[in-house]
Amino acid sequence: MKDNRFVKGRIKSVEYSVKGAYKLVTTEHSIMVQFFIGLAMVAAGFYFGISPTEWMLQTLAIGLVLAIEGLNTAAEKIADFIHPEYHEKIGFIKDIASGAVFFAATVAIAIGAIIYYPKVLLLF
Repeated sequence: MKDNRFVKGRIKSVEYSVKGAYKLVTTEHSIMVQFFIGLAMVAAGFYFGISPTEWMLQTLAIGLVLAIEGLNTAAEKIADFIHPEYHEKIGFIKDIASGAVFFAATVAIAIGAIIYYPKVLLLF
């Protein structure tokens, strides 16, 4: 039953969001890998002492990849529910959603390279 009170409604929304994020991280392998990579990048940020601006860009990149992967997973689940067996149009939709993740991941890799390449060079 929907709660129309503003504060209680917002609290419920946050509860559903946290529940969804938990389901993503604990059930979807691609999210598990990307979440672990995100944690590794946070650890690298502490190790290399990155600047506040670099933290902002890194956090944005990690969040972008996880968010787009979550939307991709949702699109795949809906498509599989609507049409469980292979269908060319469903495959096309899934490929497009996966392409969005590819773009986000490519940008995240570029941001990581810009941040960490100079710092790793200083180690040698």
